[in-house]
Amino acid sequence: MSFRIATANQFDRTIDQLATRQYDLAKQQERISTGKRVMKASDDPVAATLAESARNRMTRVQADLRALDASRTSLQQAESGLAESGELIQRVRDLLVSAGNPSFADAEREDVARQLEGLREQLLAVANRTDNNDRTLFGGLGGAPTPFVDLYGPSGTGVQFEGQRGQPAAGNGTLPQSLDGDAIWMRIPQGNGSFTLSLPTSNTGGVNTSLGQVTDATALTGDDYRVDFADVGGVIQYTITNTTTGTPVAGHAGVPYEAGKTVAFDGLSFEMNGQPAAGDRIDLAPATGTTDIFSVVQGAIDALRYQGAGESALRTQALGRALTEVDAGHDRVLLARGRAGEWLNRADSMDLLMNNRSTDLELEESRLVDLDMVKGISDFKNKELALNAGLQAYATVQRMSLFDYIK
Repeated sequence: MSFRIATANQFDRTIDQLATRQYDLAKQQERISTGKRVMKASDDPVAATLAESARNRMTRVQADLRALDASRTSLQQAESGLAESGELIQRVRDLLVSAGNPSFADAEREDVARQLEGLREQLLAVANRTDNNDRTLFGGLGGAPTPFVDLYGPSGTGVQFEGQRGQPAAGNGTLPQSLDGDAIWMRIPQGNGSFTLSLPTSNTGGVNTSLGQVTDATALTGDDYRVDFADVGGVIQYTITNTTTGTPVAGHAGVPYEAGKTVAFDGLSFEMNGQPAAGDRIDLAPATGTTDIFSVVQGAIDALRYQGAGESALRTQALGRALTEVDAGHDRVLLARGRAGEWLNRADSMDLLMNNRSTDLELEESRLVDLDMVKGISDFKNKELALNAGLQAYATVQRMSLFDYIK
């Protein structure tokens, strides 16, 4: 059996093949001009799907980088605020030391008090500082546009923290944008951290005490005590009473007073200085709560301006306690600043990690959809050569006719 292929049919098939080759050449030219091997899903469904997944992951990484950058900016501003707070507290300490000069007159003490008032206001301004987006840097978990409110006055209670205690937890791609200001400035241990020693304003003598210390934590009772002074036959004696139980402390009843003597009982000790008057007393109470840096500074200001009987002893007692509490407050600021520094270091590491991840994802997407230019140009030349050869062959065949051979 034999088959005949009509000339017209043969020409049509050749034209179709030439059109296909011309389309392939145009497609290859488009790939070279765009630099993409996969321009739509039908070009390579698997590569297109994987490339889309890489782009989605890249978008999430870029979002994490933007959030990290915002957190880092806020942390840098918070760290700067803590550094300023530390400098202000150090200036407060220097003033408290100078205020203890016994040669100071009322005018000089008033000058120190006014400087302390200015530093207190500056500390409050730092605590209420906001970032570039007007978010509080030390508001904790939020809750108030002004986290620290000053209610000091005749009927006020000092500075109050109106935010929410605590701070956001650090995540894999984010860091806290605000710190817990309550923990930084409002949680300073009272006195020596275990108990406080204070003098009532009714004292008329010059007795004052050291800050005291714990000598045996297991022997502490947690009770209140009072040291009373009395004149017995021209000799000043002291008696220590446990006011919680109402009983005198053994070995400390009717004891002749000696300036500079250290008394120890129930796991604690302190030194008494100065000369008491009959009827004076010293109150000792366990430190069950905390104070704040603003109250400490205000207490020192009030002590410098106090005038009355026994003012020198009361001032010495108040300034000594304020110095210890200021040091404790400075330690808390330094601790918070160190934590902010650690987070900033972590932010640098996270930034490097996420940028590397973004680069890897870009390379993965490029590997899946981008064109190998050397191979692409080589394929283009091959397709161009094939098309030219087909066109030349078709032109030759098209000119051939049976009538050219009939005589």
